[in-house]
Amino acid sequence: MSDNITVIKPLEGPMHGSTRVPGDKSISHRAVLFSAMAEGTSRVSGVLDSADVRSSIGAVRALGAQVSLEKQADGSLAGGITGWGAAGPSQPAEPVDCGNSGTTVRLLMGILAPWDIQVTLTGDSSLCKRPMRRITAPLMKMGARFLPEGRETLPITVHGGGLRPLTYDAPMASAQLKTAVLLAGMYASGTTTVNEPAPSRNHTELMLPEYGVATTAGACTASVTGPAQPQAGEVLVPGDPSSAAFLACAAVLRPESSIQIEDVSLNTARIGFVRTLERMGAQVSVTRTGAAGKEPYGIIEACYTPDLRGCEVPADKIAGIIDEIPVLALVAAHAHGITVFRQVGELRVKETDRLAAIMDGLAKLGVDTWCEGDDLYIEGQPGLQVPEGLEFDSLGDHRLAMTWSLVGLTGKVSVNIKDFEAVCVSYPGFLDDIERLAR
Repeated sequence: MSDNITVIKPLEGPMHGSTRVPGDKSISHRAVLFSAMAEGTSRVSGVLDSADVRSSIGAVRALGAQVSLEKQADGSLAGGITGWGAAGPSQPAEPVDCGNSGTTVRLLMGILAPWDIQVTLTGDSSLCKRPMRRITAPLMKMGARFLPEGRETLPITVHGGGLRPLTYDAPMASAQLKTAVLLAGMYASGTTTVNEPAPSRNHTELMLPEYGVATTAGACTASVTGPAQPQAGEVLVPGDPSSAAFLACAAVLRPESSIQIEDVSLNTARIGFVRTLERMGAQVSVTRTGAAGKEPYGIIEACYTPDLRGCEVPADKIAGIIDEIPVLALVAAHAHGITVFRQVGELRVKETDRLAAIMDGLAKLGVDTWCEGDDLYIEGQPGLQVPEGLEFDSLGDHRLAMTWSLVGLTGKVSVNIKDFEAVCVSYPGFLDDIERLAR
């Protein structure tokens, strides 16, 4: 349809068989960025080809890295990246555009902080509304400057150089914050430590040793001792569990479905959605089959589950499922009883206000939702019947686009999605992959 409206029709039949999902977005970003920092030429493969990762590729090219990645038969990117190494990044001629990618801009702040250059970072209209103070505050404590002073949002100019180590007690669990501080800390003389109130994704701590940089990590703490110069490494990116979550949830909701998703990252900080589905009584399981460096990967299996039940997801588990809460909320809408997601205020400052969007979308389905403080409550409706003629707005958010598409794909009536193309940020082939499983 025109006007950026896509009609999502019910699947032709149950989902069956095996599939793979594109490379992990978080690991892909880090593979590109860490390789750009390294001395020598790194080899990377399985890199996600999406708008967000392309933002990281474009940014490091603008800063002097040589990127030679080619599209592979499976749609991934692979090849060499020659970093700027000990010489440091080049002064770009113009602002570095990070598109819609929060990971790109926040990690770049830490990457640029040690160097005596001035780089203006900007992005699209959505990214320019997202909070950056959480990143700039600890980096300023280390000695970096950001102008205009006190600026909360992009565009922001980084004035780097002359960093000192820091022990930082982060106010929230955030892998982006943790990574930015650790990357800056590599170039300070001494040990930089980030302590978090709850565990966040640990890809940085697992990947830096692959580039010759030792890290110390625990459940809620991570450290690096500088000065430490990354050296060229080799990285194989496994499948993205956040993308796999949408296929798994589709199988749980679509009658008679049973699928296997292969070669997915099974990093314990990334498969919290599986544990949440298990709490709901869903038939899901994981099987480890190998490892890429220190990143475990394997198979996620998911089957249709007619008798789902509500559950409570505690606050200390939210950081590990923050990207999957929209689709888990949709599953909760089909469950017996009430599901509670504790302390999900972070959803308000993602690509859009996902908390408001979840509540608005479920209201269209006739599902009662409410907030008490930062806690989200969903009262499920087993046997939920979707009204005809529904239209959902993705608000340009890839996770919302995929979530609301499952209403049509797993149900009995079509739905309309505004700006469904937002899926290209993380999973361009999402619709093709899910329809292929139903043929």
